[in-house]
Amino acid sequence: MGRVFVAGSINMDVVATADRHPRVGETVAGRQVLYFPGGKGANQAVAAARLEAPTTLIGRLGKDAFGAELRAFLDSQGVDLGSVRETPEAHTGTAIITVAETDNTIVVIPGSNALVSAEDVAAVPLAKGDVAVSQFEIPLPTIAAFFARAREAGAKTLLNPAPAQKMSGELLGLVDILVLNETELGLLADIELTDNDPYDRIADAARHIRVNRDQIICVTLGKRGVIALVDDRLMSIQGRNVTPVDTTGAGDCFVGAVAALLADGQPIESALGYANVAASVSVQRMGAAPSMPTIAEVSAALRAERLSST
Repeated sequence: MGRVFVAGSINMDVVATADRHPRVGETVAGRQVLYFPGGKGANQAVAAARLEAPTTLIGRLGKDAFGAELRAFLDSQGVDLGSVRETPEAHTGTAIITVAETDNTIVVIPGSNALVSAEDVAAVPLAKGDVAVSQFEIPLPTIAAFFARAREAGAKTLLNPAPAQKMSGELLGLVDILVLNETELGLLADIELTDNDPYDRIADAARHIRVNRDQIICVTLGKRGVIALVDDRLMSIQGRNVTPVDTTGAGDCFVGAVAALLADGQPIESALGYANVAASVSVQRMGAAPSMPTIAEVSAALRAERLSST
């Protein structure tokens, strides 16, 4: 079995719940404030670790209360923190999240995440069969250095280009598997997309940015499920009918689950289907990293789905 190496952000998520989102300039009464471990890197690492993949996180924490709490949480989840550095000159990354009407808005303050550097990924012991994962909450040159090392070692590279921003052709060329939503795809393809667009239109945008036939592009579409370009095929995986409580971290759950299955030697088709179920479990509870499911929970969801279809 390979390992999952995640280079990415570690945040404390400060979550405010309300009946609805405020309009610009408006104040609304909230219901409660909650504190959850988060950050896309931490979320993806916890998702992989809870699915029993050996998982190492590469990142930085501030020397503050949030940093200490996050380190303790991640350690309790079985994530290897040997490559997480303490950065006294910067505060721990923080995300301010408003959850209302089962949807969310997020403001991220990077803090120590902005200081994750090529030096941080230089000594990571990547090997053939491993999966190197990253996202856009750390500097892009660091991701490029990480993926270049992964390519040299024969590891697979998986990029989640979120939050959405443009990237160089050089970085895109280092990506084996690209997992993104329709907004992120639209930005990269210079086209406006919604999750209600026909599959063919979304697939055409994915083909437009694809660098070669071997690159896999997977587009997550919320309740509609997932479509993916694999070789010359367009795969579609139907969304699961669940009642969401908090969608924060659903995409990260999907990414971490894909990485865990690939590190276990599973084919991409199996990895995408399993990750779709895992993400549907995660949205049925509050929080980002704490909502990531275990193997037992995903298995239970799969059993329930099979029983309901008979």
